[in-house]
Amino acid sequence: MERYYFDHNATTPVSPEVIQTMLGCLAEVYGNASSIHHFGQMAKQRLEMSRRHTAALVNCRPQELVFTSGGTEADNLALFGVLRHSKRPQRHLVTTAIEHPAVLNACAQLEREGVEVTYVRVGPSGVVDPNDIRHAIRPSTLLVSVMHANNELGTVQPVADIARISREAAVYLHSDGVQAAGKIPVDVHSMGVDLYSMSGHKIYAPKGLGALYVRKGTRMSPILFGGHHERERRPGTENVPGAVALGCAAEAALNNLSTQAASLTELRDRLENGILARISDTAINGSRESRTPNTTNIYFDGIDGEALVIALDLRGFAVSTGAACSSGAVEPSHVLTAIGVSPERARASIRFSLGRSNTREQVDALILAVDDAVGHLRKLSPVVHAHA
Repeated sequence: MERYYFDHNATTPVSPEVIQTMLGCLAEVYGNASSIHHFGQMAKQRLEMSRRHTAALVNCRPQELVFTSGGTEADNLALFGVLRHSKRPQRHLVTTAIEHPAVLNACAQLEREGVEVTYVRVGPSGVVDPNDIRHAIRPSTLLVSVMHANNELGTVQPVADIARISREAAVYLHSDGVQAAGKIPVDVHSMGVDLYSMSGHKIYAPKGLGALYVRKGTRMSPILFGGHHERERRPGTENVPGAVALGCAAEAALNNLSTQAASLTELRDRLENGILARISDTAINGSRESRTPNTTNIYFDGIDGEALVIALDLRGFAVSTGAACSSGAVEPSHVLTAIGVSPERARASIRFSLGRSNTREQVDALILAVDDAVGHLRKLSPVVHAHA
């Protein structure tokens, strides 16, 4: 059986050029980038070249980029780094109810440490209103954290507008850009963010790699303690082959950004239109306007989303019910319930996230498989029979 992958927001396959580049580095560049001899300096050169490539993806200076173990660490470093650095008796953070668990669970820990956190509500569009952020800022606010693109809906947040509000209030702005960098144009300077998180495995690099942009002059403390690596912001001997893989993936993403976006938008729209035309009692969750090109989240009334994921997997298609980091959770998606979707409908929702390998033929085959699987599940479902 042929298998097709439609779960690129969970992770992407590592691209052949990244594998080749990383393998070469693993084999030949084994020095410690902190060593002053030839082998160390060779590693240092590769590390800094990769930093330049990764920085170019978000248009920042290379020295403003800290390599991390992934998006979660980048988010944690941003939040804990800024909030713990402050000696103020009252510390307040503003975020949204639709953030990734890497931000929400960091906020929960900060609350245990005495930080006050405001979780701004988001309407049915899945796009936060900048004025709601403005109203949430207080004199004790140190940081605003709003994701650039939502992992479940693909909705793109008005980060530049929020940055202007944050700057007026003299408050730092962090944006989790894990689902945005490499999919839509990102310019941290024109957006006006102070901190921006990225992850390698969302852009065809291996897992366990990420980066945090820290605008020059941003005051923050490290969350790990050790040597003086990464300008004293992230200790530990640098993962040079990992950084090289991330740099290679970032360079490819930047070079292919507009063509990739156009083809993914076309495929996503084909998928949505095909599903909505064939299957009744379905619709898109969140805004169809302000979205990343590759993501759609669709509800199918009267079925269980997990059952549909399994049914599609048996037919050779990989999709998901939402965030991979929450898989195994029986609770409905916090993102969908936060934008006002009922728990039943949230449990009946599926996220399709497309990538480089997908084709029109795969999309058309997926539409037929979804139609078949939904029809089968609805026949079995007591919910539909109750409505009949």
